[in-house]
Amino acid sequence: MNKTYNVLFLCAANSARSIFAEAILNREGAGRFVAYSAGSRPRGTIDSHAMTLLTTLGFETAQLRSKSWEELSKPGAPEMDFVFTVCDEAAGEVCPIWPGAPVTVHWSIPDPVVTTGDEIDRAFAFREVFRALETRIKIFIELSDEQLASISIKHALHAIDTAQRQSS
Repeated sequence: MNKTYNVLFLCAANSARSIFAEAILNREGAGRFVAYSAGSRPRGTIDSHAMTLLTTLGFETAQLRSKSWEELSKPGAPEMDFVFTVCDEAAGEVCPIWPGAPVTVHWSIPDPVVTTGDEIDRAFAFREVFRALETRIKIFIELSDEQLASISIKHALHAIDTAQRQSS
């Protein structure tokens, strides 16, 4: 198959977790996946700690921005194959109807933006969230086209969660 899969990552503010996921998948899955991110109530800016970490790790950040999920649910928007919610808040909200009936999956990832403490504590929280997303995404992109196309995709994605817990 040589299909390119469109993947949307959602969280409420679209300022850190979903931005991380978009950047990771666009770099690690380039050519096979195109990632997008959005929020139900976007902050409108990317958290400075998130941007610093991405820049430090050598990620392309010029195209990243905090935006509403409405932008990606309008006519003419790319049709998604997968929609991942990466925060519990967004998972509990009524999402738009996505054209093409994408596979939807929830990954409960803590919000590093709300971390309290000094700069070391905050930096650690952002790195841990980044690492958790990177682990799951790297497992996701290793799935074959047959696995991705299969109705058993939910089972394969459950295996990502299991593998991620075991690697922690």
